[in-house]
Amino acid sequence: MERKKQNVSVLFMLVSILFCVCLIAANVLETKQIQVGSISLTGGFIVFPISYIINDCVCEVWGFRKARLIIWTGFAMNFLFVTFGALCDLIPGAPYWNNQEGFHAIFGLAPRIAAASFVAFIAGSFINAYVMSRMKIRDGGRRFSARAILSTIAGESLDSIIFFPLALGGVVPMNELPILMMWQVILKTAYEVVALPITVRVVKAMKRHEGADVYDNGVSYSIWKIFNVG
Repeated sequence: MERKKQNVSVLFMLVSILFCVCLIAANVLETKQIQVGSISLTGGFIVFPISYIINDCVCEVWGFRKARLIIWTGFAMNFLFVTFGALCDLIPGAPYWNNQEGFHAIFGLAPRIAAASFVAFIAGSFINAYVMSRMKIRDGGRRFSARAILSTIAGESLDSIIFFPLALGGVVPMNELPILMMWQVILKTAYEVVALPITVRVVKAMKRHEGADVYDNGVSYSIWKIFNVG
């Protein structure tokens, strides 16, 4: 039986590469603590919200099936990066090399934090794509801005609810965790709101270039049908 060929466009491939770069960069930047006014954040805040914006764009233009593909692709690339970094961190450095402490600070991610990060990413990203897809069908393609913001709130909320207790439970006082989670959701959503005028223009340009504006009528929302891209 001949298998049906499933193709992706050059633009989709480039967007997928950008998505993976953002996730990997966020992992590295997470190792630095930064100060924004009186609020302490990790450096990953600079780039991680962009992954949600890309997720919104992909789901809006190409639909949930393509979003599912880039989410799993991003997960796989991020996992490989973290694994290779951890393996290299375990190998003893040369006698003349004096930067092991700094290298370990970046690549010696604790297994608990790494596992929490991966689970939270998968859950948050898929909820983001699901809400975006279902709202588009309900609204007949209208109100993109509302869809983008509400899907981000849903995704970031689930991401924080999973990540902080798994990664920091027992380390950070339990009464502080809800505050940390709330600030993460508020600031990352604010990031998307600020970027929204650009996002709207990018989505319109992508739709014109691709000649695509997919509605996910009858699509399976199973997260496991990775290679069913339409």
